[in-house]
This record gives sequence, structure tokens and C-alpha cells, in this order.
Amino acid sequence: MSNRQAVVSLYRRCLKLSLDWAVHRNALFQETEELLEKWKHPDPYIPPTAPGGSKFERNMPAPILDRKLPLTVAWEGN
Repeated sequence: MSNRQAVVSLYRRCLKLSLDWAVHRNALFQETEELLEKWKHPDPYIPPTAPGGSKFERNMPAPILDRKLPLTVAWEGN
């Protein structure tokens, strides 16, 4: 078992154990949401290519316009 799988397994077991001890699960979830909101970082990390990141939609390819271009080009001065 890899380290990541072991950590995920422990985390899931901890969550299940905490729910076994909680009589009022809705209150537990509300308290947890409040704690997460209280302790969240004021300036969270946003990956550069994610929406809101510094490189989001930078250098996007030009949109393909549905124009009908002439198939032949007339040259003057032949």
C-alpha cells in the first residue's frame, strides 16, 4: 500500500469514527463549516492557469470565424 493510500484510508476511518460519536450530525457539519470559514487563508493560492489565475486565458488561439473565403485570387498585372 502506498503512502497516499494509507493516508486516505486513515482519513476516511477518522471521519467515520467521528460520525459514530456524533449524535447530531448536522450540528457537527455546521460547526466544521464555520471553523473552515474562520480559518481559511485570506489570500488563497490560485493556480496560474485556473480561472482567476494570472495566466488564465492568456494567449488564447484566435477564434475561428465562419467566413467563406474566395477559392481563387485574381492577380493583376499578369
